[in-house]
Amino acid sequence: FGLFKYFFPLLDQTLNTSVLLAIVIALGMLVDDAVVVVESINHRLHRGQKGIVAAWNGLSEVIGPVTASVLTTIAAFLPLMLLPGILGKFMMVIPLVVTIALAVSLIEAYWMLPGHILVSKIDFENKTRAHHYRVKFIHWIKIRYGLFLLKVMRYPKRTLSGLVALFALSVVALGSGMIKMDFFASDNIRLFYVNVEMPTTSSLSETMEKVLAVEKVTESKMLAGEVRSIVSYSGQMFTETEPLFAQNIGQVLVSLKPREGDMRDVPTIIEAIRADVTSVVGPTNISFLKLAGGPPTSKAISVKVRGDDYQELRLATDQLAKFMMSDEEEHYLDISDDDSKGRFGLSLKLNGDAINRAGISPDDVYRTVKMLINGEIINYVQSDGDRIALRLKSSASVTNEFENIEAVLDLNIPTANGENIPLSALVTTRVEQVKGNMRHYNFKRTITLESDIDKEKTDTIKANEKLVKYWDTIASQHPNVSLDFSGELDDIEESINAMGTLFLFGIGLMYLILSTQFQSYFQPLMMLFTVPMAFIGVVLGLVVSGNPLSLFTLYGIVALAGIAVNAAIVLISKANSNLDKGMGLTHATFYAARRRVLPIIITTLTTVAGLFSLAIGLGGHSLIWAPVATAIVWGLLFSSMLTLFVVPVLYQLSMQGSKRRQRNRVAS
Repeated sequence: FGLFKYFFPLLDQTLNTSVLLAIVIALGMLVDDAVVVVESINHRLHRGQKGIVAAWNGLSEVIGPVTASVLTTIAAFLPLMLLPGILGKFMMVIPLVVTIALAVSLIEAYWMLPGHILVSKIDFENKTRAHHYRVKFIHWIKIRYGLFLLKVMRYPKRTLSGLVALFALSVVALGSGMIKMDFFASDNIRLFYVNVEMPTTSSLSETMEKVLAVEKVTESKMLAGEVRSIVSYSGQMFTETEPLFAQNIGQVLVSLKPREGDMRDVPTIIEAIRADVTSVVGPTNISFLKLAGGPPTSKAISVKVRGDDYQELRLATDQLAKFMMSDEEEHYLDISDDDSKGRFGLSLKLNGDAINRAGISPDDVYRTVKMLINGEIINYVQSDGDRIALRLKSSASVTNEFENIEAVLDLNIPTANGENIPLSALVTTRVEQVKGNMRHYNFKRTITLESDIDKEKTDTIKANEKLVKYWDTIASQHPNVSLDFSGELDDIEESINAMGTLFLFGIGLMYLILSTQFQSYFQPLMMLFTVPMAFIGVVLGLVVSGNPLSLFTLYGIVALAGIAVNAAIVLISKANSNLDKGMGLTHATFYAARRRVLPIIITTLTTVAGLFSLAIGLGGHSLIWAPVATAIVWGLLFSSMLTLFVVPVLYQLSMQGSKRRQRNRVAS
């Protein structure tokens, strides 16, 4: 914590939930290197070596593989700091904390732990009953494991074929829809908004009246003990991106009590009241807005309809919205767009013939209308360094003497012969809805169409693909319009592409570390073979737990790659050591696996124990953090179990081929 306190201000980080998650992830891994070191020293103490000799020899035996295992874990985590986008910013602190924690644990295992063992003065000459049972239990584990390993090593092809079949089944399960897809799975905050949009001609009081009607229906559909408070207001509306202000919009804020027992969650409540709330007569649109924890994201559907002609944009947007409302398969919800229709306005056009007959200058008519509405700038003055315009306006417009637009049109304008003629006789009028504003994106007029989806029945990518396919069928009707899909889809694509690159980068770093440690090009590939084994466990864990496959799950898979190889590192290192001592290949492989089975089991269980409560939601289930923990727990359990049986088989097959090639070279 002292190191974190020093580094965090330098990186503009704070102590938050992401840091706590990283500490939980690192908690189980912190003792992995210590377990291997202690087991090695303990083995020598059992064989009669004393004090500093046992500590030195035990540490010397495992210092190489332990260093390699920690560095490979760091190599998998550290590149995740380069993850771009909103997910990268949200999760950046996790690899930082894990890396610092692992580096500190390595220092403790090499410099402090042997000293602790020496100070404890462990002596196995006077053995206790507990020690007797412990040794007996460990011996039983090694015997049972050894018997099963011998059976597996007799049938290497069947073992590897079974592993390939499991991997294929995992891929099929992932692609067949057995696992839900929710790339930005998040935990809903216990409140939601009901957005109310009225016709643009509505006044603030009329909007408030309908907002209160929506509030009444909403409150009547809530169960007893669910609601903490309900607040209604008109004239403003909070959205995911910005607050909106207008007389024709309003919002109902429903704050819920903390969830206990069988209380409904926010999505369930919204779907239960949706039909009744949206049936309120008067508003042009009623939609719902949920807030969630985790990184801020746009809506699942966010399509920018771009072009030059507004009418064509509006028609294309309406067609897309109509398709989304009629499509029941993809479950588009709360469809809206940011096109501000504005209020109704009066357009005046000078009537040239009438003006000529009256003998009036068109410029006089234009200036009169301008003076009535906006006034005319006649000069500028300086005040406190600012340039201020002096505007001359009609006294009638200043004092609001015009009660309605007809009063403006009845205003008399003097003619050249001294007569008066009403303004209405000199202009043609047209009442129409005036645009409130026109948004632009990349120098094109743009209407952004947004929608949520039912994530229990579809996912962001499928819903967007469905919309793209429909657009292809109507694109010819709108040749000057183009679509730009952004929103949550942009974040997903950016994160997935970056994770794939960083995953390969991490694998490359791990290969360089392992090839340097083992001075071999092939043996690191055997160790990296544990990565697809871990993938099998991740898929199985998602099926069993019911967690969705999210970007957070993928993040956990990338991080898992560095953890999964640790068991293979210590096992193969010991097998190489046995071969160097002159043991036969089968004996070297078998006794290396049996010697390392205990530290592999312990290190796996400590890492799993650190994340188990988070994975099963012991303190509350989280859709953000539980998938990360689930991926690591299930992936590590499965990869470690397979490592104990598959890696010895791979090692034996590969080293047989290596020895055969060496014999051929000698013979030739």
